[in-house]
Amino acid sequence: MSRYRNLHAARWRSRGPLPTGRSAFPFGENVFSTAVQREWLSEQDFSRLQATIEHGSALDPELADAVANAMKDWALSKGATHYSHWFQPLTGVTAEKHDSFFSPAGDGTALAEFSGKELVQGEPDASSFPNGGIRATFEARGYTAWDPTSPAFVLDSADGAVLCIPTVFASWTGEALDHKLPLLRSIDAVSAAAVKALKALGEDDVARVTATVGLEQEYFLIDEQYAYARPDVLTTGRTLFGARPARGQGDHYFGAIPERVLACMRETERELAKLGVPVKTRHNEVAPGQYEVAPLYEHANVGCDHQQLTMQVLQNVARRFGLVCLLHEKPFAGVNGSGKHSNWSLSTDTGENLFSPGATPHENLRFLFFCAAVIKAVDTHQGLLRASAAAAGQDHRLGGHEAPPAIMSIFLGSRLEAILEAYARGQDAAAAEIEALAFGTPVLPQLAKHSADRNRTSPFAFTGNKFEFRALGSSQSPSLANTVLNTIVADALNEMTQMLRDGFEVREVIADVYRRHRAIVFDGDGYSEDWQEEARSRGLRNLATTPEALGELVTEPSQRVFAEQSVLSARELLARHDVALEQYATQLTIEAETAATMARTLLLPAGLRQRELIESGSGPLADDLLEELDGPLGELRAATRQLEAAVAAAPDGCGERAWYMRDRVVPWMRALRDAADRLERLVADDLWPLPSYAEMLFIR
Repeated sequence: MSRYRNLHAARWRSRGPLPTGRSAFPFGENVFSTAVQREWLSEQDFSRLQATIEHGSALDPELADAVANAMKDWALSKGATHYSHWFQPLTGVTAEKHDSFFSPAGDGTALAEFSGKELVQGEPDASSFPNGGIRATFEARGYTAWDPTSPAFVLDSADGAVLCIPTVFASWTGEALDHKLPLLRSIDAVSAAAVKALKALGEDDVARVTATVGLEQEYFLIDEQYAYARPDVLTTGRTLFGARPARGQGDHYFGAIPERVLACMRETERELAKLGVPVKTRHNEVAPGQYEVAPLYEHANVGCDHQQLTMQVLQNVARRFGLVCLLHEKPFAGVNGSGKHSNWSLSTDTGENLFSPGATPHENLRFLFFCAAVIKAVDTHQGLLRASAAAAGQDHRLGGHEAPPAIMSIFLGSRLEAILEAYARGQDAAAAEIEALAFGTPVLPQLAKHSADRNRTSPFAFTGNKFEFRALGSSQSPSLANTVLNTIVADALNEMTQMLRDGFEVREVIADVYRRHRAIVFDGDGYSEDWQEEARSRGLRNLATTPEALGELVTEPSQRVFAEQSVLSARELLARHDVALEQYATQLTIEAETAATMARTLLLPAGLRQRELIESGSGPLADDLLEELDGPLGELRAATRQLEAAVAAAPDGCGERAWYMRDRVVPWMRALRDAADRLERLVADDLWPLPSYAEMLFIR
């Protein structure tokens, strides 16, 4: 360990004082917000733009030119020389192509120009992004179209700034090739369904219902020297080898934040504040080297855009502090992986949260009606919700006694569950008494006790005035999960609203829906083996791996619900299914080839050098050490050969290859890792070529 610790100390001293940032965060200073629009547009153009956004109508060319000119002048004042249509293709990360504002004027000078057409529409190459067969290679045309509901922003870098304009990305035929367009469609769908439901419940003053999200992001920070010394981290974002350290996790959670990490967090928050991302919370997470950042709630579309920015800014800022931010779901074996909790709710344009229980939740029929709709939606489409969190990194995490299981269930809390159970029996629910927490000393204030404890093993939990989807992976775009949730809840609301129109009373609808879908409700230990058996008896699905889960995207019920809500066509769904399978197979291929190469070029040579070192001695001790070493060394060599052969024999075709990688390649990767990790414990520290877990996790 000393070779890296000494280097770490020398580099730390050479970096000089840490940047501390300013005490006051300049919130939104790089955002073309409503306040900025008011300042840079004429009063008439500003009013027209707000009306256009509010009603969702198309921008007329004259207004588009005025907005583009104001946006350009504002961006130039912020130091931007280029603009970009910023979009979210099916790669899972963001994409941008920079175009200069300046064009030659013919007299040796240049003019800054930006038209309404350039603002509203762009034409990137559609064939070079994942499309699942929607576009052939020779059919390259695609379109980016401005999303005026998500404000443009200026993204700073060390060498300048660029105006980023959030856009959707679609094919020449109008099919979605991104994550934003289906999300926007789903937001419209759940709004329309919720407004109809409210009208059926006798509330006519609501014209729009907004899906809101708050997205908690977990991540790891390690010193960059360790990342540079680990081909697996550089290539795959996670460690493919590594013996567990003697010290595990336990004292890191909510502990004092290390100085360099805290400085990195503050700089990240400052950068995010400039971009209008409302960061609220920062803290140590459970695993050593793991942290979390969480924002306030926002419109689902803006919140998902901001979450993509959060991941980007976390990684960029970490480098300024000599750190590398790892967003992989399981960068280290033996300690907790990272997730992304999506806190979802619905709010009316009159300022009410539809999932707020109020003082008398047992009598709040609107609240119970919408809760019942969520229960119905998740039970009916449990496989689809699981598919929205499927990825290669997730297969290491879900169900691993550190994250929610792959079995979808809903935790309601004892109070809400008791109310719905009473309704299901045809009885009146009693008001719950508010208990006070007793601390055993009069010097402490009395606190109201929540109606139920939190269940950390639940993948989908009611947490007071929202539902928290805890199964999402840390590196994943949150858009698909929220698209699915909006869509299936819209479908459930429409069916329940029709029941009201057919003459059923509200209480009858709530009771009937809960009786038919209560199997999805579970408040026990989601990690236990007993739950797996019980879940099976309830008819719940256990889709443990990504290939199993992704098949749920293209089932008949999934195609029906997306088509009926006008969110995704069958062709668009199939494209996403094929892209996700291909990404899964590709990721595992990269990991397998990296592991085999590291074993041959780094780990086997280290083991052989250790063998030579032992052979240089003699006697019974040397014989014992050689016998101890030769076991894992021989297994490492054999597993390397088997893994290389398995990868070489992998079939073509995204579907067949994905299942093959899961069933034939992953087992040999595990065998190789097991041999390598045992070998690491037997090889001298100065001979082992990789930074250890202890160095990566505990030196900060």
